Amino acid sequence: MIILGIDPGYAIVGYGVLEYKNNKFKVIEYGAITTDASMNMFDRFKSIYDDICEVMERTKPDFMAIEELFFNSNQKTAINVAQARGVILLAAMNRGIQIFEYTPLQVKQAVAGYGRAEKKQIQQMVKLLLGLKEVPKPDDTADAVAIAICHGHSYNPRRIPIK
Repeated sequence: MIILGIDPGYAIVGYGVLEYKNNKFKVIEYGAITTDASMNMFDRFKSIYDDICEVMERTKPDFMAIEELFFNSNQKTAINVAQARGVILLAAMNRGIQIFEYTPLQVKQAVAGYGRAEKKQIQQMVKLLLGLKEVPKPDDTADAVAIAICHGHSYNPRRIPIK
C-alpha cells in the first residue's frame, strides 16, 4: 500500500509518501509545501491545493493519513489550519483516496511505542525505521512521515475511513 502522511498547516504542509509492504517501509518521497506570508489567505489555500494535487498525481497514494487538529490557544491560527486541512481533504476525496485521522498520541505510540515521546525521539525513530541518513526537514515533514508510519502500523481493513 502507498500511504501519504500529512501534517497540515497553512505556512508549511509537511508530507511523506511511503510504501508499506510485508511489514517494511520504503520511502517514495517526502517534503514540504510552503506558502509565502505575503500572499492572501485564499491564494495560500489554492497554492496548497494545487501543490498537494501534484504530489497525489505523482505518487498515486492508496491512503492518506492526516493528523487530527489539536489547538489550545490561538483561535485564528486554528481556523486557518483547519481551512488548509479542508483543501487537503478535498484534494484526496476528489481522487478517491481513503482518508484516516490520527491523534498526536496515536502517532507517538505507533512510531516510538510511547504516547508521550518527545519530538526529537519521534524524529530519530523516523530516521531509524526508514534507514535515513538524516531526519527529514523541516519538522513538519518529519511529522508527516511519522503519520504515514503510524498508518502503516495501525491500518485495519475493517476500520472505516473518513467519508
